Amino acid sequence: MSGSEGVPEGGVYDWFRRGAQLLAQGHPAAAVQLLARAADAEPESRSIRETLARALFDAGRFREAMENFRAVALADPSDDYAQFGWGVAAARLGDFETSAEHLALAVAMRPGAEHYRAALRQTRATLAARAGAYGPLRPGAPGYQGEAEQDTG
Repeated sequence: MSGSEGVPEGGVYDWFRRGAQLLAQGHPAAAVQLLARAADAEPESRSIRETLARALFDAGRFREAMENFRAVALADPSDDYAQFGWGVAAARLGDFETSAEHLALAVAMRPGAEHYRAALRQTRATLAARAGAYGPLRPGAPGYQGEAEQDTG
């Protein structure tokens, strides 16, 4: 960045390309900086917003990632990757109902994508476990609260 007042050199396409390259090189936080600027300049660009969502996800900013994947999916409901991203970001935020809905859509659109199916299986297993489908949690298991806290009725 050597433009005036912290503006990166080049135009929107240059920012997008450099941001995507930084993301591919494993620098999501740096990518977010350029991609967010590109998204501000071209808010209707689904490719910029989807790449920004990926960078935000990789940077651990799951809520912002989910909102960007959501915007892409709402603009184009047939975008299987945006549905997938929305689903995995929702899972990271603990919203497994939303996760299951969008991962199921992604799987329906691309049934051959094993990583889509694996994410959906994991989300459904989490929902089933939370519903008690696998029996009560045993002492020492993650999420076990003890008999006093579980005995509410």
